[in-house]
Amino acid sequence: MTLSRNDTNDTNETPNTDVESAEPDVAIRDSRPYSVFTTREKWFIICIISFAATFSPLTANIYFPAIPALVKAFSKSTELINLTVTMYLVMQGLAPMLWGPVSDRHGRRPIFLGCLLILALSCVGLALVPVSAYWLLMLLRCLQAAGSASTIAIGAGVIGDITLPRERGGFLGIFTLGPMLGPAIGPVIGGALAEHLGWRSIFWFMCIAASGCFIMLVLFLPETLRRLVGDGSVIPSALYRPVIPIIKHRGEPDLDSIPRTRVSYNPFRLLVHTDIIILLGLNAIVCAVYNSFTATTSTLFTSAYPFLSETKIGLCFLAIGGGMAIGSTLNGKFLDWEYRRIREQLKQEVAITSEGEKSTQPQNTSSIEDFPIEKARLRALPFFVIALIVCCAGYGWCLQKQVNLAVPLVLQTIVGYISIAVMNSTQTLMIDLFPRQGSSITACNNLVRCSFSALLISVIQLIINAIGIGWTFVLLGGITVLVLPLLYLEMRQHSKGLFT
Repeated sequence: MTLSRNDTNDTNETPNTDVESAEPDVAIRDSRPYSVFTTREKWFIICIISFAATFSPLTANIYFPAIPALVKAFSKSTELINLTVTMYLVMQGLAPMLWGPVSDRHGRRPIFLGCLLILALSCVGLALVPVSAYWLLMLLRCLQAAGSASTIAIGAGVIGDITLPRERGGFLGIFTLGPMLGPAIGPVIGGALAEHLGWRSIFWFMCIAASGCFIMLVLFLPETLRRLVGDGSVIPSALYRPVIPIIKHRGEPDLDSIPRTRVSYNPFRLLVHTDIIILLGLNAIVCAVYNSFTATTSTLFTSAYPFLSETKIGLCFLAIGGGMAIGSTLNGKFLDWEYRRIREQLKQEVAITSEGEKSTQPQNTSSIEDFPIEKARLRALPFFVIALIVCCAGYGWCLQKQVNLAVPLVLQTIVGYISIAVMNSTQTLMIDLFPRQGSSITACNNLVRCSFSALLISVIQLIINAIGIGWTFVLLGGITVLVLPLLYLEMRQHSKGLFT
């Protein structure tokens, strides 16, 4: 698939589907920009939705240190308390499939606020739940997931609303910093609260944080859905307007910037596209391998390094979380740089052709209108994947041989960097291809990768017990090898000769 400037108003309808292709790189109607938001205003919006998106992984990871205390408090087995984690993961995968498409059709702001309100109220319930009501603990954990899990998908939709492909990588990189903080700081915060204030304090903390974020969005977050506000110049009803607007009305509303095509409530219709299936598959593999690292860190580090206390083991999670934070920022900048570089290269080739000189342009790419978006997003990923395979194999043997603690921590940092680089690149490409269904795309991505991660995590300890730590991570490296043919299949499918 290529980005074409002939795709006016971000639409290129496919018969019998309600999905659109990527938006043009420049506005075609006139000199108006794609979005009336300035760069500074876009950064502000991205930062507050990134904070909101933090709650999806934070709510999941802050709970882990409280599991031993919950086992004692509810007088249940560890397996039954772990079932609340399983149900949370199931709802975490399913909830965005509802809220994502609804936000694509009815607006980002009200769905954001509704999700955070559900999260805050469920946390109050969890903080007050009687220890004799295990069923209520299970139910409230499901509600907690229903509220928190969709914030990432809705935030991705906002990015698709206000950004062009040439800037989208950098914005998405900053946006994912929030969700990456959850796995890193969640166990640390949860452990400290559970140890000093009791397990109920974890849920009071989450309630206060979610309520603060709710108030911030009420005050500052504008509606960005292009079906409602177009390029941002169309003033919506009061429900969609922030109490303190960050922008003033600029000129006449551009009603022509509002897309006329219908958006489907059914995100599964996106799965008829080969591009999406391939990208979801490779993203799910990398995500599952990454989660295998985080899920086994506590048990493997406790066994290999018995001198580590629970607090120190919690701090060890900062290594992989730090790698993801660095990777998210740097890879976002790299994606934007790569996009601009390829675009300028194609411009020069078109200029040479127009002057009557011999074209150096690949066959079937006749003008700058046919932009190889897959090349801009995926070209560097095979090198990342190869590095991830090597790190997987080395990490397992380092733990089995109990080498210096610094070595597995460094490898975790590299794994975190590579994992987020791969996942962000593929996520950016999917939003490029279907910008007006960014939330639905992200919901599908969340469902597939959560399902695959849950499957792999459910058997990872059994595999370790059967073949040992070293060979288990060699096996994970072997699973990662499957990403390489998927990458080349995606690139060659739409490359038109650019990768030969």
